[in-house]
Amino acid sequence: MVLKFILLILIGFTSIIFAQTKQDDGISEKAKKLLSKMTLEEKVGQMTQVTLQVVSKSKSWPDGSKHSLDPEKLNEAIKKYHVGSILNVWDLALDLDEWHNVITTIQDVATKQTRMGIPILYGIDAIHGANYTQGATLFPQSYGIAATWNTEHAKVEGEITALEVRASGIPWNFNPVLGLGRNPAWPRFWETFGEDPYAASAFGRAYIKGLEGDDNDISKEDRVASCMKHYIGYSVPLSGKDRTPAMIPEQMLRDVLLPPFEEAVKAGSHTIMINSGDVNGIPVHSSEFLLTKILREELGFTGMIVTDWEDIIRLYDRDRVADSPKEAVRMAVNAGIDMSMVPYNYSFAEHLVDLVNEGAVSMERIDEATGRILTLKEKLGLFENAYPNKKLRKRFASKESLEAAARAARESITLLKNDNNILPLSKSAKVLVTGPTANMLSPLNGGWTLTWQGDQEAAYPEEKHTVYEAISEKLGGNVEFSSGSDFESAKDIDDAVKKAASADAIVLCLGEQAYCETPGNINDLTLPVPQLELAEALVATGKPVVLVLVQGRPRVISRIADSIDGIIMAYLPGMEGGPAIADVIFGDHNPGGKLPFTYPRYTNDLTTYDHKYLEIQGGNSFNPQWEFGHGLSYTTFEYSDLKLNQSKMVGGGSIQATVTVKNTGERPGIENVLLFVSDLVRSITPPVKQLKRFASVSLDAGMSKEITFTLNSEDLSFIGRENKRIIEAGDFKVRVSDQEADFSLVIPEQASTIKATP
Repeated sequence: MVLKFILLILIGFTSIIFAQTKQDDGISEKAKKLLSKMTLEEKVGQMTQVTLQVVSKSKSWPDGSKHSLDPEKLNEAIKKYHVGSILNVWDLALDLDEWHNVITTIQDVATKQTRMGIPILYGIDAIHGANYTQGATLFPQSYGIAATWNTEHAKVEGEITALEVRASGIPWNFNPVLGLGRNPAWPRFWETFGEDPYAASAFGRAYIKGLEGDDNDISKEDRVASCMKHYIGYSVPLSGKDRTPAMIPEQMLRDVLLPPFEEAVKAGSHTIMINSGDVNGIPVHSSEFLLTKILREELGFTGMIVTDWEDIIRLYDRDRVADSPKEAVRMAVNAGIDMSMVPYNYSFAEHLVDLVNEGAVSMERIDEATGRILTLKEKLGLFENAYPNKKLRKRFASKESLEAAARAARESITLLKNDNNILPLSKSAKVLVTGPTANMLSPLNGGWTLTWQGDQEAAYPEEKHTVYEAISEKLGGNVEFSSGSDFESAKDIDDAVKKAASADAIVLCLGEQAYCETPGNINDLTLPVPQLELAEALVATGKPVVLVLVQGRPRVISRIADSIDGIIMAYLPGMEGGPAIADVIFGDHNPGGKLPFTYPRYTNDLTTYDHKYLEIQGGNSFNPQWEFGHGLSYTTFEYSDLKLNQSKMVGGGSIQATVTVKNTGERPGIENVLLFVSDLVRSITPPVKQLKRFASVSLDAGMSKEITFTLNSEDLSFIGRENKRIIEAGDFKVRVSDQEADFSLVIPEQASTIKATP
């Protein structure tokens, strides 16, 4: 029995090794033929990526400025430096016609006016829809999608994004973000699928399959290449500020942060973008251990590796691990980088040519990198047709797509508090809508919306509704508005209080203005004081207050949370977010969202749900404002009869957990069922619990449903003391809501600790 189990594991490893050998280096025969004809300069050019600004004459901007390409600069980039990839906008989203003109002009030069005729690979950050194409369908940002606990939303978002990005003439999307939102101060928190590695893996896989298709055939007219990012450790900086150092033990890196990327590799993602920061003092762009040993050799990734913005030169001018820009290029390319997002000049190409001629970088490494880039272009179908498919315009921002985004927004919204059943509000009530996020579209969308920061309110479409406009449409004229305060300063608090006197209820919309990356850094996780003062002034009126939080991270509101009866977390719900919020407030949609992260009560108490036992002993406690997985409904759900099909799982086998969920209330609702497993004793201190399965269930009033989850040995594995994935015999507890059940994992006596099946 022992021998049989170990042999099964060895067979698993052998098949993976064989697959990697058979698939060689991931470079196609067509790419190899092209490589045999290319000069060094042409190869290095393919590895070079510049931003659109480099080949442009003028930029787009909300003041009416229009983008235009510069023919001379474009010729220099493609004919002289043989640039292989272009990205981005400058600075405002283009409409479909503008994109078609840009892509067509670029590809005309690349495919018709160069010796090799190799098409340009255009890339874009389409983070919550085709957000750099005007009029596109925009979904909630990723952590809102995760709050639905329904991976179908992620897949549908991926499908619609792929279609609308391809309709723009672009075949490559820099998404999904697979870092974990475990430091709520981090300004890219909202780009993640939350704090849990299993949830991020599941949503990431679904989104990738949406972008690339179940078969990963990215040559199809409505598919694009995905780009998992930012590998690895970017999302957990010690300071909470963007692009600052992370200190991550290898055990934690492998056990917590690596699984979403491992799952994305298995899902077939074609490209990967690298962490801009450093891990344990080593910039990731220079780490052969992370880029080659783990990513290539261990995970078996054969796709293309691209840097983030300017990150090779930063090895020299910021990180100071290279003594010259040229040395920075050598370090990064030899570590495993295939393409450099330079993005403003051609220094990378010039330095790399010199390095190869000097023997500091091998031609083999150049051929490997260039071969992967050419193979990607082939898989995307660019050699057959590099031009925009204008027929896709008919499917762009369709009614069905907009409804999918609206449905995701509605199902993401999380009811955090509903004391005295203040919600839903009556549609006959006279309502005051106030607060800095109440009458703007930009806070509903966040960064990566029309512009990088997403904060140019003038750029947003007039036909979309803010929260105030959506409530006004629902209630007619029975609504008043007051700004109340700005995001960071007191403004019209007195006006809001005055108008509250004649209102039956107050909808108070607080949160954050749109931001992205480093400009979103903060020094205090607490919601700005002027907003808290506005809330306190309105509570003091004695009128019922419903707080709507429109924010990219969980800002601390403990100062006001206890005094407000109704609190809604709206996340960044996207362009359809205003009506979605109004639907929840007035009961046209029963909220079912649940937090995909732990909402902190204090700025210095940032403990995740999967904390260790030491963190809740000896005077320590786990005391968040709201726990991971928290979310209320306008109906009630009851759990019962959690049963396991066996009391023991044999290593390599599986066990089934079945639980019954009943809607015991008076209206239909969505219940998101989360299953946690606790490893009671193991050789590495175990978390109190870990999420292992989830399901989203719709139940009519009085209806019940039996849900079955299957757990296997891999679900019980962890990274051990030798930094390898293992399983250990022992006792485990399954938890679903208030239900618990116990089982034991049994492993052959002669091998108390063995490697889990890969």
